[in-house]
Amino acid sequence: MNKKIRLVHSIHFKIPMLFILLLLVSLQLIGAYFIRELETKMISNFDSQMSLNAGFLEKTLQPILMADDTDKLEESVQTILSDFTGANILETQVMDEQGYILGINDQTLQSLIGTKSTDQDVQQVILLDAPSSYQYVKEDTNSRVLKNISPIYSTDNTGTLIGVLVMESNIESVYSQMSQTVSIFLNASVVAIIITIVLAVIISRGITRPISEMRRQTANIADGDYSGKVTVYGADELGELAETINDLSYKVKDAQETTESERQRLDSVLRHMTDGVLATDRRGKIIIINSRAMDLLSISQDRAIGQSIMKVLKLGEKFTFRQLLETQDELILNIPTDDQDTILRGEFSVIQRESGFISGLVCVLSDITEQEKVEQERRSFVSNVSHELRTPLTSVKSYTESLIDGAWEDKEIAPEFLKVISTETDRMIRMITDLLNLSRMDQGKQELNLEFVSINELVAHIIDRFEMVLKSEQYRNKKYKIERDFTQRTLWVEIDQDKFIQVIDNIMNNAIKYSPDGGKITCRLMETHNSVVISITDEGLGIPRKDIGHVFDRFYRVDKARARSMGGTGLGLAISKEVVQLHGGKIWVTSVENKGSTFFISLPYIPMDEEDEWG
Repeated sequence: MNKKIRLVHSIHFKIPMLFILLLLVSLQLIGAYFIRELETKMISNFDSQMSLNAGFLEKTLQPILMADDTDKLEESVQTILSDFTGANILETQVMDEQGYILGINDQTLQSLIGTKSTDQDVQQVILLDAPSSYQYVKEDTNSRVLKNISPIYSTDNTGTLIGVLVMESNIESVYSQMSQTVSIFLNASVVAIIITIVLAVIISRGITRPISEMRRQTANIADGDYSGKVTVYGADELGELAETINDLSYKVKDAQETTESERQRLDSVLRHMTDGVLATDRRGKIIIINSRAMDLLSISQDRAIGQSIMKVLKLGEKFTFRQLLETQDELILNIPTDDQDTILRGEFSVIQRESGFISGLVCVLSDITEQEKVEQERRSFVSNVSHELRTPLTSVKSYTESLIDGAWEDKEIAPEFLKVISTETDRMIRMITDLLNLSRMDQGKQELNLEFVSINELVAHIIDRFEMVLKSEQYRNKKYKIERDFTQRTLWVEIDQDKFIQVIDNIMNNAIKYSPDGGKITCRLMETHNSVVISITDEGLGIPRKDIGHVFDRFYRVDKARARSMGGTGLGLAISKEVVQLHGGKIWVTSVENKGSTFFISLPYIPMDEEDEWG
């Protein structure tokens, strides 16, 4: 997944910032040291220059101050000061040893000559007999001034104080030069920073570009895309890393393809297994479940994965997971599901390594519903056949014993007894014949004599026959009515006419038997694009919803007492279903209790013109 990285967290930002910060720190340290040393050096040089000027002037004044001619002293000093010039010198004063001003180079201050100086610094130098030098800001010009006060000594051996020299110089020019130098340094620093940023960005791109490609390729590998390749830009560590990632991509691709191939084979095996498979970890949590198991258990994969197998298979009341793990032999269980008609058998085996460590459990689920159903049907069939044959046999035996006991001599009773015996015998013959027919159908030995028949005419013929029966003395008072709703188009269907008549007869007989007096039976014939549908609707008792799914089962009766009293064997609808299925058709029923039932028969149908084209 390509997660978006904020700019401040990106290496594209960090590398240039690292260079810039290093440069700024370096410039700060260098600048602070350079400016401080420059200031110190320039002021020192300026002070030295002023000291040289003062020394030169002192040597010029010494002979004059030592002369005895005091009348011309002030004039001589003034002449020397007037002739003395120096760069940046603002004011020069010469005083005698008592502090009286002998000369000033400033023409505006000539009135001070001969007066005693009030400068405390001068008095301090005279008192201490030591030079003094300091800076101050001149208020009228707001400029910095360097003031040097130097004592003048005699040149003889006594070295007595003979005067004081005060010299003020404009040091502001030094600071101005320093400001210009600092400005040049700052401008150079800005240029250096800009160049550094450009170089840092170029270097950063040179480093981060292959890193970005590596990141993108590793993200593609994580997403399963191995088609990309990282460009190798050099033979350095990043180049070796790029080659390693490319090699890793190939190896991961091969490993993934191998794993995917194995997984697909495993999935294919699990998907096409007719049995359900569940695998757990060593704690009993399901980690694998195939489609068949999900269908059998009516559970989705999302709900099953991570769940306890004891909960999914509902075994918590009978077993513990430890019991399943400690079972040496395979354990077979009958596991009922939510669908009461489904029974599952589970075979459990432990997944155990050679070291003895148990890593999980495998359960194979088999659907044994059909086996149980067949077995139940077999038991039910034997029971039903025995019961169905026992009833008429009991009647035959009872009436036969009565005849043997002398009832045959009674001319009124004997014929009735013989009639019952004949009826029950016919019933048993019909039952056995139906059972033989069903047996042949089950074994696939029943052959169909197929022929093209107009289904319109065949159904109409059967209904005509039943209408004639309903007009007989037996049904005259019941006033049954048969209605027809046939398509006008003649439909030709390939069927076994005799067996199909048996199906319609059976359904019509049931409709008449279970219809009330005066009931209406509706027969419909319609066609769809690929089938012919026949429906027979009665207004009888109907079939309860719980019995609709079983009406085509053998020996199944909705109303057993009434069915037996009407002579039914319970095999008619089962035979009808088998016959229709032999023709490739379907038969089903819809019903509303106490309102009637509708039986539908659908047969495959191909229009004759299409068949002629195929022929």
